[in-house]
Amino acid sequence: MASPRVLLCGDVLGRLNQLFKRVLSVNKSAGPFDALLCVGQFFPDWTQQLDEFMEYIEGRFEVPIPTYFIGDYGAGAPKVLSEAAKDPGNQGFKMDGLRVCHNLYWLKGGGKFNLHGLSVAYLSGRLSPSGQQFGIYSQDDVDSLRALAEEPGIVDLFLTYPCLLVSLLVIPANDIPPEISDSPGSDSTVAELVAEIKPRYHIAGSKGVFYAREPYSNVDAVHVTRFFGLAPVGNKDKQKFMHAISPLPASTMSAAEISGKPPNTTLSPYIVVDNTSANETTKRPADSGLEAQYWRYDVKKQRRGDGDVDKLCFKFLSSGSCQRGENCHFRHDADAREQYLRGVCFDFLNKGKCERGPECQFKHNLVDENEPISARRGRSEGATTNRSKECWFCLSSPNVESHLIISIGENIYCALPKGPLVNDHVLLIPVEHSPSTLSLLPDCQQEIYRFQCSLRVYCETQGKEILFFELISKRGTHANLQAIPIPHAKASAVRSIFNLAAKRLGFEFQIIKGKLSLFTCIKKACLLGFGYGPRFLKLGCIMRILGKYKRIDEAGSVERKLLKAQFDSKFGFFYVELPDGMILWHAIDENENFPVQFGREVMAGLLKIPDKADWRNCKLSKDEEVKMAEALKMQFRDFDPNQEG
Repeated sequence: MASPRVLLCGDVLGRLNQLFKRVLSVNKSAGPFDALLCVGQFFPDWTQQLDEFMEYIEGRFEVPIPTYFIGDYGAGAPKVLSEAAKDPGNQGFKMDGLRVCHNLYWLKGGGKFNLHGLSVAYLSGRLSPSGQQFGIYSQDDVDSLRALAEEPGIVDLFLTYPCLLVSLLVIPANDIPPEISDSPGSDSTVAELVAEIKPRYHIAGSKGVFYAREPYSNVDAVHVTRFFGLAPVGNKDKQKFMHAISPLPASTMSAAEISGKPPNTTLSPYIVVDNTSANETTKRPADSGLEAQYWRYDVKKQRRGDGDVDKLCFKFLSSGSCQRGENCHFRHDADAREQYLRGVCFDFLNKGKCERGPECQFKHNLVDENEPISARRGRSEGATTNRSKECWFCLSSPNVESHLIISIGENIYCALPKGPLVNDHVLLIPVEHSPSTLSLLPDCQQEIYRFQCSLRVYCETQGKEILFFELISKRGTHANLQAIPIPHAKASAVRSIFNLAAKRLGFEFQIIKGKLSLFTCIKKACLLGFGYGPRFLKLGCIMRILGKYKRIDEAGSVERKLLKAQFDSKFGFFYVELPDGMILWHAIDENENFPVQFGREVMAGLLKIPDKADWRNCKLSKDEEVKMAEALKMQFRDFDPNQEG
């Protein structure tokens, strides 16, 4: 049979015009091609880019060839993919893609399907234990792929969103780009699956560069694997974002064809070089090519500090059975499986700790369903203490980055964020661990209002307005109210751009109308009395005096009281306090994949700095953070409600 002709593409990021223009060009000159496979993020980074994208989704423009995508997180994904999932034609167990529109298919979660004779496996998005619907894969998806890997036959193509770890590329591959690195963007689960599935081609995105690794041999398999990392569409460095292949399906190849090795074939990256002996030798991890994928550390042994850690069988823990049976080298621990089924954190059982800290919604203690309630309560209190120690927002935590703190009150403190969007971008954070500022006691609410008043006056002296927003997660992370200054000229557009962003995500904001607050009256009176000369800085002293009167704080927080009445801690919640006192709010549905950086993304769009929508693009060195914090302390000192004098 003729070899299928397939185009591979990296992160699309919603740039469908540019993508399909290239597809049509390549199809005309070197085609026809049977399909386009897209890895990385398919949807746009932010809502202002959705217009072009929706032209194709809504059928005004045509997708030229059958196109399959993974990595579905991004602006517009919840609305578009929710509608696709509800389509009657997409109901049932479908691994060959859910139809989004003509010629466009969403590969959800993990699975394997046949594409013109090619066996194609995929893992879509990032790992998430939270039950989100979009942009993630679950442990069930991983387990299903492991089960598929044990079936007879060779997987031709394996599509993943994150690139595999650099440690799996180091033997020896020429000129590995620095972007392909062991970084937070890497995914060890993908690495484990690649070692187990042994695809003939592994295609990944998300690293921003094109990289074609030399083919490598596989442990316990005769065929080689080729790796392609693809750059994003329209990247500024003009890295290659599209690549064409035409492989014969393994199911039609002879044994000689399958076992053929090019002259530049390297050792398997899963073979570890042992330099401990005089004669350099190679060996497989744990003396078995695949068994390393099944074990997890036994927490009891770790706590005792044993050097030779007992290991648990991963398959038995997750599914209750293991095909290796008595031949398995790792423990089939029924007690550990019971803990897993009772909701104990997966990482806690595996490693004795959980790196997600307070964001994790699972239990961080071993549960005995027969123990007294009082004992459970005591352990729960201990878990809360541990959570505070792990949380980098809790002032009692050893992980708190104290050099970012601007001002500390009795219940609330003000600090710079990691990766500020603009100068004077700050956070208002409860001193004690709390899931939201709306759940705080009245004294804390009053203190938040005093901070807000002071920040508004401070921004007035800088020729700016300020807005506040908060995303409240049902997972109970540490609350932080974001405060972002904006130029006066942009203030009137804030409501419109938030409403537009909401519409593109498929919801509408509810409104709490703000009144001319007592704070505004005080500010105007002070401006009239002091003008903009040096004495205006004494306004901070006036704000501190006024803050001692409870009736003023209560008068100024009427809108937040109304907002609190709308808040249900069982659900997620987002709100933004506009410069004119109006509040926009949205209760997040249980199955809604609300963007974690929604508020920041909208503000980045308003301020025309879209590259800063991701805080990681704005990270500073510690020295830079210290300088920025010290400068803001000096500027804010005369407005600080906690400053003596």
